[in-house]
Amino acid sequence: MALLDWINDTAGPVVKGDGVTLRPPRAADHEAWAALRQRSHAYLQPWEPTWPEDDLTRPAFRRRLSIYTREMEAGNAWPFFIFADADQALVGAITLSNVRRGVAESGTLGYWIGQPFAGQGHATAAVRAMVAHAFDELKLHRVEAACVPANLASRRVLEKSGFVLEGQARAYLKINGAWADHLLFGIVNDAVGRGG
Repeated sequence: MALLDWINDTAGPVVKGDGVTLRPPRAADHEAWAALRQRSHAYLQPWEPTWPEDDLTRPAFRRRLSIYTREMEAGNAWPFFIFADADQALVGAITLSNVRRGVAESGTLGYWIGQPFAGQGHATAAVRAMVAHAFDELKLHRVEAACVPANLASRRVLEKSGFVLEGQARAYLKINGAWADHLLFGIVNDAVGRGG
């Protein structure tokens, strides 16, 4: 089955976590995704790149799905939406991107949780599930993540998931319209680095 079929509302790769299910976004997810992002805009914006003006529209979502399809087909990225098992509500998203093979065998993790679902353990469950997927299914050796120093909640999620603080990078990513320093975290595929 082609990845485009997964995006267009058929089955696809599913990753199970502790109380969450991760799966690729589908066209039918637009309404729930746009509503959650709109409701959470003020909460998310300090930690994210500036949103394009049309970001929440259906055409922009279709473009996003097209990009996701190409990235998954190439094996460069694995974008998933996060659903709470209790009621199947969309609570956020998580992506393993910049997947590198050869001497690196690594990827970069990013995620967001909508404001109504923050602080309920969904992020930690999703991060742990994605790291296990990266190591067990994708056979990566290392997963990296970064967050701005002021984002204490994200730092706690990463540390609870077994990531280790490795340093700080100046002007690492453009967040909310300005270049921002980031704390750099990593986890490697070994018994020590797998987290608890």
